[in-house]
This record gives sequence, C-alpha cells and structure tokens, in this order.
Amino acid sequence: MRYVLALPLLLGPVPAIAQPLADLAAIDRAVADFAGQAGVPVDRRLRLAACARPLALRWYGTRQDTVEIGCPAPGGWKLFVSLGGAQTAQQTGQQTGPAVMRGDAVTIIAGDGSFTVSQPGEALESAAIGAWVKVRPASGGAAPLRARVIRPGLVGIELP
Repeated sequence: MRYVLALPLLLGPVPAIAQPLADLAAIDRAVADFAGQAGVPVDRRLRLAACARPLALRWYGTRQDTVEIGCPAPGGWKLFVSLGGAQTAQQTGQQTGPAVMRGDAVTIIAGDGSFTVSQPGEALESAAIGAWVKVRPASGGAAPLRARVIRPGLVGIELP
C-alpha cells in the first residue's frame, strides 16, 4: 500500500496545460473590417480563450455605434466594442426633448470604453439625450443609479 501512495510522488509535478489565448489585435481588426472603421481597442489585459470557430459579429443596438463580437463555441465569450463615434443630440443639433420617459424600460450599460456590461432597468425620471437620469436596475432590491441618457431606451455609466 505504501508503494501505491508514493507513485504520484515518483511521477513528479504535472505541468499545467496552457490554453491558447485569443489574438486581441485580430479582434480589433475584425471589428474594423465589420464596421468599416476602427473601434475602441480591446483591453489588452483581457485573457480570452482562443476560439475554435469563426468569430460572430453583429451590431448591438440600432445606432450601429457598438459591435457585439463573440466566440460561438461552447464555453465561448462575448465582448461589446464601442466605435467611439456616438454623438449626443446637442452635438448634432437634433431636438433635445425627453428621450427617456419616467417608467420606460431601459438598458443600463456600464463600461470604460474597452468593455461594456449591460442589464435591464426602469427610468425613474424623464430626461433628454446627454442628461443624467435616475434609473432602477431590474435585479431585485438593487439601489437606484444615476446614468446618462445615450439614446431612447439606453442609459450609460462610464467607469473610471
């Protein structure tokens, strides 16, 4: 019995098998090819598993200012890349009436330009594009947040 227990010690340490990582520069190029312009570069600190299938790209939202890119393989990942070209209504000279009304269902996005996360919520106030509005995340018991109206139905919080 002592010999059986000592067998793993004789084999020595088993090296960890390193999983190949996705080429982040290739992701940036794929976004640029898809959108026809460069997006905000993917954060180089990300360690995404290499995808065994071709990347899936599509527009996220109707404004076509964010690209959703993901690995469709089992256990894959998904990123949202901003094209950085979104303009507020004030910059484009459009009407600045309320874009979000109290009680509207909204999508709350938070990010730092290199990544974005989102969750559903409800507007607790009415506000125009570019204005700050109080919103309540749909997740039970979450405290209300202040977010900037990006477009109708979309509010955002920029992370430091």
